[in-house]
Amino acid sequence: MTFNNTLKNITTYEAGKPIELVVREFGIDAADIVKLASNENPKGCSPKVQEAVKRMVSKMALYPDDSMFALKKALASRFNVQERELIIGAGSDQVIEFLIHAKANENSKVLMSAVTFAMYEIYARHVGATIIRTPSYEHRFDEFYAAYKAHAPEIIFICTPNNPTGDAVDAQELYRFLEQIDSNTLVVIDGAYMEYAAYKDAAKAIAPKELIERFDNVIYLGTFSKAYGLGGMRVGYGIASESVIEALYKLRPPFNITTLSLEAATVALADEAFVLESVQECFEQMQHFETFAAKQGISVIPSYTNFVTLQLHNEQKSSDLAFALLKKGIIVRDLSGYGLNAIRVTVGTPEQNRHFFEQFTAVL
Repeated sequence: MTFNNTLKNITTYEAGKPIELVVREFGIDAADIVKLASNENPKGCSPKVQEAVKRMVSKMALYPDDSMFALKKALASRFNVQERELIIGAGSDQVIEFLIHAKANENSKVLMSAVTFAMYEIYARHVGATIIRTPSYEHRFDEFYAAYKAHAPEIIFICTPNNPTGDAVDAQELYRFLEQIDSNTLVVIDGAYMEYAAYKDAAKAIAPKELIERFDNVIYLGTFSKAYGLGGMRVGYGIASESVIEALYKLRPPFNITTLSLEAATVALADEAFVLESVQECFEQMQHFETFAAKQGISVIPSYTNFVTLQLHNEQKSSDLAFALLKKGIIVRDLSGYGLNAIRVTVGTPEQNRHFFEQFTAVL
């Protein structure tokens, strides 16, 4: 059987290994496995969310509210935007898929940094678009502008803070860059980790309302999978001008968010204290990673997220180190596939982090 030629150039996205797979492959007890690969909230989700979901279990037989009224109203209030300027996706990556299919085709070019979220490229290749990358893993706007002038891309992806490296751009630098971009070029600002960046440095905070009021060719993406601890519920959102949202709605399938997920996200958004506590604890624990890496003589990319990227020495291979840790029941993200000799480690609980330091030292 033959399939579309575009599939030949697509590499399947490899998600972080689940605990169940490590149990099967290495015979390690699930209780002894520490998963620090997928940037999940080690605190889980708000207890209020857990109680709300329990109350909604009896409604699982019914289709969800496809207008997503409660969640849209809550997001509109939080960001001071209009409900018609919002779209909800099964994770923010579903919104990315909508954007690609709405704007790009086999004649299009899509611009992104050298190292960034893999799904930008994968979705772009779905439609046969050409991928343009800047030379650096950081979002250097002089490089982005040079590539923009040279290639005239239909879409530009700015991931800030960036996944998988953790660095972030200053909001004012971003705005100055956007002022130079043609209004027919779609710019995607992926703020999946923005709750962390905004807490650590106000200069990195990007306000969706200001963004879309100043630039009608820009969309801001957010998610409930990170700071809100709802990775298993798969809820993300996009905020943009009404004309952009209208185009995306033509691609959205009906009932793309489950009843339980909608309730969980709505309740999670209201529990600001839980999110603040999660972010504070993350950066308190991140200091231990920085101290540990300094003792080991390993470089750490300054992180504005809930993970750290450890850049290894030349004589150390990240793939070997990640596999050695895996055999000890510690799941981290090997970044060799991104062209970096580095591992990405989610900041876990104090106990999880101590265990990582001990085993990392042993295998090193």
